[in-house]
Amino acid sequence: MDPATDTPPASDPTSSAPRRDYDLVVIGSGPGGQKAAIAAAKLGRRVAVVERRGMIGGVCTQTGTIPSKTLREAVLYLTGYAMRGLYGESYRVKQDITVQDLLARTHFVIGREEEVIRAQLQRNRVDLLAGAARFVDEHTVEVLGEQLGERSDGRVFRGEHRTVSADRFVIATGTRPARPPQVEFDDRRVLDSDGILTMEHIPSSMVVVGAGVIGIEYASMFAALGTRVTVVERRPAMLDFCDTEVVESLKFHLRDLAVTFRFGEEVAGVSVSERGTVTTLASGKKIPAETVMYSAGRQGVTDELAVERAGLETDARGRIKVDEHFRTAVPHIYAVGDVIGFPALAATSMEQGRQAAYHAFDEHPQKDHAASMAEVSPYGIYTIPEVSYCGATEAELTEKAVPYEVGISRYRELARGQIVGDDYGMLKLLVSPTDHALLGVHVFGTSATELVHIGQAIMGCGGTVDYLVDAVLNYPTLSEAYKVAALDATNKIRALEQFA
Repeated sequence: MDPATDTPPASDPTSSAPRRDYDLVVIGSGPGGQKAAIAAAKLGRRVAVVERRGMIGGVCTQTGTIPSKTLREAVLYLTGYAMRGLYGESYRVKQDITVQDLLARTHFVIGREEEVIRAQLQRNRVDLLAGAARFVDEHTVEVLGEQLGERSDGRVFRGEHRTVSADRFVIATGTRPARPPQVEFDDRRVLDSDGILTMEHIPSSMVVVGAGVIGIEYASMFAALGTRVTVVERRPAMLDFCDTEVVESLKFHLRDLAVTFRFGEEVAGVSVSERGTVTTLASGKKIPAETVMYSAGRQGVTDELAVERAGLETDARGRIKVDEHFRTAVPHIYAVGDVIGFPALAATSMEQGRQAAYHAFDEHPQKDHAASMAEVSPYGIYTIPEVSYCGATEAELTEKAVPYEVGISRYRELARGQIVGDDYGMLKLLVSPTDHALLGVHVFGTSATELVHIGQAIMGCGGTVDYLVDAVLNYPTLSEAYKVAALDATNKIRALEQFA
């Protein structure tokens, strides 16, 4: 009998393997795990998801993407940041903003997102097993340390310690903030990105160690709140995978919010007292601040998974190596999401989970189409202002000796840009001068993470800049930036052709 449903499990007609509890067990309920489980369930498979209680939706919902982006929206609204260009730099919706003001909206959104995820799993008859998974062997896991589980019909049952077998597994356990051993975290003065959600008050000053995506996102949020922020980064630049011009624009606006950058610097130590912290750099500089936030990369959540029992290994950061189909070294065990490393985005994790489930049950998508869509996957950085892009950067095209022309539109020249008070935003198109194909789309400013999808759709369908030149777009909108940038690029190409 199936221990989760009390009904005899259906056998897999495509396999001669012994009958097991499930066709697929997914470890982790984050974006990748959710989509893998639901995709397999849509194929008629018996599926279970193992997740710790209180972590439904994984890190994405509980401490990562959803909380940080909700926090950002609360910051933008309460500070009146977007309207300062119209009403003056002193404009604020609320004068004295508290952590409680910011987190009230965050907790509400997390609760609603949990409900949505539970409903989706239940609707697709996916069993939710509460607990921490640990491999027994390559076809069996123990579910440990939890008291309750939930069936696909919504009924709750006792979980405790139980053993579950499956023909296939998807590991989607995600990551946690890496904590350097030489740093003493107290989750009050010295904390990581997870600790932001438990802060008692908004600090007057902060040192952010690490200028990666998470570090810069939080640096911009606290700077908008009025915190004096210093960013320390051991590399000579930040966000080096983005367009250089866009990064320079972002740096300019962060400096305008009184953010100080210390590039090429390493932290030698942090001393803590009741009055605050002093961060000492290897160069001898000392930076006093009320709070220090470390954003020094992420660590795969695999230390308690006992993957070695299933014949797997992890790297120094707890990540699992996979092939192009997201298979691990053990063919019936897949891994998706942050636990496999770059790009570690919620959106790409979702697609990885779906593709892993399809491949596991021989539902192969068109390989060429899947590969081409992966090439134009968008990247979104929720700083203030936003940054988003898809396709190639100028540096990448130059390195590959690919000719291109640039078309630029600036928000300040758009009616909608004036209406929303954004006079700094821009959209850049990289266009092939020979066949007019879009090679890259880079957006900086209001709604950048939304606008990028127009360019992504055109690139994914093999369209050209000529479509944007002839298209009629709603007025006034920020989308009009595409037509302005397209005309800019084609005018430059036409001038080049005249000289040729």
